[in-house]
Amino acid sequence: MKKHLPNALTCLNLLCGCLALTFIFNPGLHNLVVGAYFVGLAAVADFLDGLVARALRVSSPIGKDLDSLADMVSFGVVPGAMLFQLIISALGLSGPAAAPLASGLQYLPFAAFTITIFSALRLAKFNNDTRQTNSFIGLPTPASTLVVASLPLILAAHAGEPTTATGLVLNPWVLLGLTLLLSGLLVAELPLFALKFKSFGLVGNRQRYLFLLLAAALGLWLHAAAVPLVVLLYVGLSVVGPRRM
Repeated sequence: MKKHLPNALTCLNLLCGCLALTFIFNPGLHNLVVGAYFVGLAAVADFLDGLVARALRVSSPIGKDLDSLADMVSFGVVPGAMLFQLIISALGLSGPAAAPLASGLQYLPFAAFTITIFSALRLAKFNNDTRQTNSFIGLPTPASTLVVASLPLILAAHAGEPTTATGLVLNPWVLLGLTLLLSGLLVAELPLFALKFKSFGLVGNRQRYLFLLLAAALGLWLHAAAVPLVVLLYVGLSVVGPRRM
């Protein structure tokens, strides 16, 4: 029975991604927020399936392929769909008072699916790159998706209260820039440490513990708005710190 537990968690990841999509493609900020919560659950399931597989020593090629297929939905299709909806809202293309746009601009939301394409490239690269056994080359797809999922949560936290953060989230060109930035980071030749603990001692894990401590502090201070900063912190610590732990 235990050999099926990691795959069951992977399937839970996939289910959460499918449920997220059902909400994302319905209008309204509330549905985007619910979709973001399902993304969070998918990320937890994705983290646990690998942890459980290593703890029970039941890793298999099928489990690895299943994990990538589930990730393609939860951390590939979902962020593209969420950015698509956010850009539509930012351009004022949704609702009864949808604004007319200059010719061609109405197609801008489709650029959001650039992140879906690059997520597929990232996952294919990960499955065939022997350098990524104990670390990552390029931003992992869950990290990229959590940045996107934080955007509707930021909007919901400041609903009816214009702030710099909401102004950025509702700017279509900022969203497009974020799409291109995350897409580039997904396939960049950038070594990043993995949150895989072979032991829980301080030796060999200083970088991980420092990241978790700073990430927790940012989360308590900024809540959903901390997510993009946490991912930036992750990249920064990987660049300036030891790359192999």
